[in-house]
Amino acid sequence: MPTAVQNPKAMNAVKSSARAALPRICIPTARSFTRRLFQCGFYEAQDILQEIADVDLIALEPGPGFRFKERWQRRLLYRDISRKLIYTNPGLRKVRLTGEYDLFVAHCQTYWDLLYVNAIEGWKDKCKTSVCWIDELFVSALPLYKYWLHALLQFDHIFLGYSGTATALYAILGRPCHWLPGAVDTSRFSPYPDPPQRVVNVYSIGRRWEGIHSALRAAAARREIFYAYDTSPSIDTEVYDHREHRNFYANMAKRSQYFVVAPGKIDSEETKGQVVTGFRYYEGAAAGAVMIGQAPNSEEFRSMFGWPDAVIPIQPDGSDVLKVLMNLSTQPERLCATSRRNAGEALLRHDWIYRWKQVFRVAGLEPTPPMLERERQLKELADMALSGN
Repeated sequence: MPTAVQNPKAMNAVKSSARAALPRICIPTARSFTRRLFQCGFYEAQDILQEIADVDLIALEPGPGFRFKERWQRRLLYRDISRKLIYTNPGLRKVRLTGEYDLFVAHCQTYWDLLYVNAIEGWKDKCKTSVCWIDELFVSALPLYKYWLHALLQFDHIFLGYSGTATALYAILGRPCHWLPGAVDTSRFSPYPDPPQRVVNVYSIGRRWEGIHSALRAAAARREIFYAYDTSPSIDTEVYDHREHRNFYANMAKRSQYFVVAPGKIDSEETKGQVVTGFRYYEGAAAGAVMIGQAPNSEEFRSMFGWPDAVIPIQPDGSDVLKVLMNLSTQPERLCATSRRNAGEALLRHDWIYRWKQVFRVAGLEPTPPMLERERQLKELADMALSGN
C-alpha cells in the first residue's frame, strides 16, 4: 500500500488556522533585562502560556538611565500625594501595540513590576479584557501603598498570590480580587515516566533554618549523607538563562530523596506574621521528593496540600532532623508511597496550566485545545505515579 505524502504547505496552513483560532494574548515581560533567581518560576509560567494560546510576549527593553529613573520612582511612590506617578514609565523603551488582543496580562512577580506596564502605550484600546496578576504582596504593606493601589482598578480582573492579601485588598478597592496560588511546570519537574535514581540524600535551596542546615552539614562532613545546598544567600542573583536554571533545579530535585521546606520568608520582617506558601512546596512535591521541614499553619496550605505526609515535620532548630531521617530510612514503603503521592498530586493540582485555566475562566475565555491536551498528558503521568506502575 503506498504511503501518503504530507504536503508541507497544507500542514503549515492547518497549523496557522489552528493558531488563529486560539485567543490572542498580550503579555509584557522583563526577562530581557532582569533574570533573578526568584523570577525564573514566573517566566516559566509565561512559557507555559505561550504553549497553549496565541501569545505576543512583549520583551521590554531598558532605555537610557532606566535603573536611575526606576530607583527614584520607587522611592517617590511612597510620598506621591498626586497619585499619578504610578502611571509613569520608569525608563523603558516605549512599545505601541498594532494588533488586537482578547486579553492583556500584567504578570507581576512583585508590585514593582506594575510600573513596567506603562511602557505599553494604548494597551487598553487594543485589548478586550485585562488582568493584573501580582504574586507577592503582603497585607501589612498595603497601608504603605495607599498612593498607588488605585492603579489596579485600571484592570478588569485582579489576581493575587496570597489568599489573605486578596481578601484585604478587596476591602480597600471594593473590587473582587482572586487568589491564584503558586505553581510549577510539573512536566519539567516530574520524575515520571522514567524516574531517575535519587542519588542526593537531602536538597535545600533558598531561605533556611540554620539549625537544620548545621545538623545536615555536620552529617555530610561525617560522610553520612550527600547534602546539596545553596552557598549564595541572595535570591537577587542573576542567572544566564531562566530555562537552563529551571532545568538544572528540576534535575537536582527529582534526584533528591528529601527536600527541605519552610513557610515563605521565614526570617523576614516583611510578612508581619502573614503565613504564605512558598514555591518550594510546589517544586518539591512535583519532583516526587519527600518534603521535610515545616508546613505553613494555614487554610491556604491545607487546601493545596491536603494529603498524607505532604510534609514530614522536623524541628526548626535541627535537633531531631537526623533522628527523623534515620526513622524514615527504616520505612521504605512509606517513603515510596510519599514520593509517588507528592508527584501525582502535584501533576493533578499544581501545574501552571491550572492557574492559567482559572485566569481564562474569570476573563471569559474558553479553555484551548492545547490546554486540554496538556491536562490530559499530566493526568497520564499522575495515573502512572499514583498507581505505582
